[in-house]
Formats: sequence, structure tokens, C-alpha cells
Amino acid sequence: MFEARHTMDAPTTASADNGTSGGGGGWFTPQPETSADLRVPVQRPAQSEPPHSLAPVQAQTASPDAVLIRRTMSEVAPVADKVTSYFYALLFVRHPDLRSLFPAAMDTQRDRLLKALLTAAEHIDNTEVLVAYLQNLGRGHRKYGTRAEHYPAVGECLIGALSKYTTSIWDAETEAAWVRAYTTISQVMIDAAAADELRAPAWWFAEIVAHDLRTSDVAVVTVRTDQPYPFLAGQYASVETPWWPRIWRHYSFASAPRSDGLLTFHVKAVPAGWVSNALVHRARPGDVVRLGPPTGSMTVDHTTDSGLLCLGGGTGIAPIKALVEDVAEHGERRRVEVFYGARTDRDLYDIDTMLRLQQIHPWLSVRAVIDQQGHLQLPDAVRQYGPWHEFDAYLSGPPGMIRSGVDVLRNIGIPAERIRHDSVEELVGTGA
Repeated sequence: MFEARHTMDAPTTASADNGTSGGGGGWFTPQPETSADLRVPVQRPAQSEPPHSLAPVQAQTASPDAVLIRRTMSEVAPVADKVTSYFYALLFVRHPDLRSLFPAAMDTQRDRLLKALLTAAEHIDNTEVLVAYLQNLGRGHRKYGTRAEHYPAVGECLIGALSKYTTSIWDAETEAAWVRAYTTISQVMIDAAAADELRAPAWWFAEIVAHDLRTSDVAVVTVRTDQPYPFLAGQYASVETPWWPRIWRHYSFASAPRSDGLLTFHVKAVPAGWVSNALVHRARPGDVVRLGPPTGSMTVDHTTDSGLLCLGGGTGIAPIKALVEDVAEHGERRRVEVFYGARTDRDLYDIDTMLRLQQIHPWLSVRAVIDQQGHLQLPDAVRQYGPWHEFDAYLSGPPGMIRSGVDVLRNIGIPAERIRHDSVEELVGTGA
């Protein structure tokens, strides 16, 4: 149901090792038999978006609605598969016209709904974080053809699924809490989509102009979009191939914006990965893919002169390379320290490019870290250097590396708000 790139403790970017799946449709609306007012508000111009700050907030007393919503989610967590299956069954039976918004195969889609719900429930009282998260969802759902009038049907079925599997705690008060929460949530998403429609298309067509197979399972894919595509170094885009309609995966841009307008992605084919295998093994110059809007906040703050400590594992080196180019293009001389991790020498497929950048820029240092024991030791290598307390940290790569990397960086004194990384939740268990 949800196409969500998120982590609530740090800004995010997309991993090139693992794309993340999207679905279709929007959020949810309560079912019509409830006595509450279930009408979705009329679409209106969006308010100005608040700053997207993901810094930790002070603990506060949960609102009554938040308590009820979290209790619901706690109750359904052990039966999440049944809830999501029942939800989609209801949706497609009651509203068959919405089936076309979703992938033909739903196996990679089913866990999206509960993940997004759990995220929203966890942060229901944190307005700034929740609004930014929902606005991103609302904008991203445009590429599926989601419209404001779809929200009531989706919500009707979601409330039906939740109530069916929480009979021991579901009552009028709980239902009313979900109604109130959804009324706000849906309007944030509708407003964000409406505002985005005024300034950007729902998707871009992009022709593949170069396909460089670097290893047996890694390709560097360069595309040219049909119209200008504005983005920032460190961001990512969702990609749909012509072979798997409505299946979207996220990939980070492997360069800063270029004068020729070309975009480059590093794609690793993963087992059973529909999109990644298509891009690595099937795609050729001349093929046309679709791109969703750019998103992500793992970008360089050019208002400071802090150094950049960058950890890139595997194809996670792609956005790190883009950040290096971004610093160079701004003419800055801040220190940039790159640790490039891989399991074998062969996996250092872009090391020559990184070393050339090091030769050009005296402020850049690149260190390759090869794991000889079968588990990535990149974060441990960082401990041997430093100190890093004057640096902003950027991590991109496999989930295990990010988790251990964040722990290491926190332990050596880098505050959480200065650590930016991929969304671990979205990387786990995804087949790109």
C-alpha cells in the first residue's frame, strides 16, 4: 500500500545494494458504517511545509488518541500478515477499479502497509516528523495515479481489517481515534500531492544511454530524462522498468547534478530482485524507464565548514561519490574522508573513480576496507582514525553496516543529529 522511504532517527537516502519496493494507492479512511463523519476533506492548496528536522524530540505525554492507536498496532503486530492480506482482499473485492494501482504480484507489497502504520503510530504525537513523513508519501504516491477520491475506499478496508483482528480491544472510542487521526493524515498527504502537482510531473521518462556492467552483478546505468530533473547530490529516485509495471525500487544518484542533465545509478542485482536483475542483466541503451520524484535528505549542508566522514559499503559508494562531487563543485576545501568497504577486491568496482577524485582534490582521502572474515568491518576501521567530533557523518550500504556504523559513530562522539544514513527499515528483507 505504501511507497515509503523512511527512518525517523536520521535523514535518509536510498541504498544502491537494495532497492525498496513501492505499492500503489494512498493511506486509509474509516469504513462508512461508523457514526463518525468519514468524509475526506475537499482537496485544497497545501500549506507551507515545515522544516524536515529529524532530530530527536523531547519525551512528552502521549495523547489519548495516540494511546489507542498504539494499542491497536500492538494488538495486530503478531498477526500482521493476516491483517494485511485481509485488507488487500477487502480492497480488491469491494473496489476492483483500484487493483490497477498495484503491482500484478503482491508478494513484495504486503508488509509495506504495516511498516508505514507502525511508523505513523510511533510518531503520532511528533507533528514535525510525522507531517514531513506523510508529505513525502503523498508526493511519492502521485506516480501510481493515486487521487484524493481513492483515500476513502482504502480507509474503509483498512479500518475493516483492523477491527476484525482486534475484537478484544476495538470499541467506539478506538474507532473514533482512528477516524480523527486519519482525517488529519489523509489531508496532509492530499495537500502535499496537490502542491507538488503544481511544480513537478508525477514521473519522468528516462532513456538508458549507457549500460556499463562492472561486475557479474553490478551495472552502472546512465539515463537521459525527457524533461529537466532537479535533484541534490545524496538524494535518490524510485525507478520502474518496462518489464515489471508498477514495481518501483529506489536507487541513489551516483553523481552530483551534471550540466548535460544525465543521471547515473549503480545497481546491484540481488537474488529474486525483479527490478535490479532487469536493470543489470536485461536493460540496454535505448530502453526507457520511469523515474519518480527525487527525495531524501542525505545532502551536504553548505552553510557549515564541518568535515564529511563518509562510509560507503558495496554499491552504497554511489551517493558518497555524488557528495564528493558536490563539495568539489561548490569550491569548498573542507575535509572529506571516505571509507569504501567491500567483501572482496572485486567488489571495489568503483575504486578507480574514487582514487582519481582523490588525486584531483587534496582535501579528499579515500580508504578501501576489505572484509576478509565474511562480515563487513567497515565501521571498525573508522575507529582507527579520527578524531571525528568535528565531522558530519554519512553512511550508505547494507543494513548491517549501517546499524553497526551508527553505533560506532555515536560511541566516538558524533551526535545523532549529525549522522545521516539510509533507511535500515526499508532495506531489510527487500528484493530489488
